[in-house]
Amino acid sequence: MEYFLIIISAIFVNNIVLAQFLGICPFLGVSGKLSTSTGMSMAVCFVITLATVVTWLLNRYLLIPFGLEFLQTIAFILVIAALVQMVEIVLKKVSPSLYQALGIFLPLITTNCAVLGVAITVVTKEFSFGSAVPHMFNLAESAVYAFATSLGYGLAMVLFSGIREHLALSDVPKPFRGLPIALISVSIMAMAFLGFSGIV
Repeated sequence: MEYFLIIISAIFVNNIVLAQFLGICPFLGVSGKLSTSTGMSMAVCFVITLATVVTWLLNRYLLIPFGLEFLQTIAFILVIAALVQMVEIVLKKVSPSLYQALGIFLPLITTNCAVLGVAITVVTKEFSFGSAVPHMFNLAESAVYAFATSLGYGLAMVLFSGIREHLALSDVPKPFRGLPIALISVSIMAMAFLGFSGIV
C-alpha cells in the first residue's frame, strides 16, 4: 500500500514539474514535438531513477559514514553528469535521429534541477506515506519514488507536447502566440493536477 501511495503522490499530487516547478527549462524547450518530448522523457526517466539509486547508495555508504554530507550536492552532480554522458553515448549509437532531435537538451539533463532535486529530496526529506511516523526512504522506496517522479515528469511533458502541437494548428491571437500561450496552457494543466491533491 505504501508503494502505491508513493507512486500516486509522485506522479499526480506532487508532480515534479507542475507542483514543484523543477525541470521547467527542458519541459518548455523540448515539448514542441511529441516525438522529441517522448525521447527526452525516457532519457530523463532513466537518468532520474538510476541517479537516485546511485546517489542514495553513495550517500548512505560513503558520505554519511565519513562525515562528508557537506559534499552531497557536488558528489550528486558528478554522478548525474556521468550518467548523462552514458545516456548520450547509448542514444548516439542506438537512435541517431533521437540524439539529433534532442540536441542541446540532452547534455542539459546534467543541469536539470529535477534530476538533482529528486536525488537530494530522497536523502534529506522525511516522508510519511501510509504511516503516522515520518521516516527516511530506504533504497527500494527511493527507487520507486524516483521512477514514479520521472513518470510524472514524462506524463506532464507528453501531455503538454500534445497540447502544444494542437496549439500550433490553432488560430491563437497574435499577442498570445508562442511562449505566452504555452505558459497559459501549462498553468491550466497544473490546476488540473491540483485536483489530485486530496488523494494522498
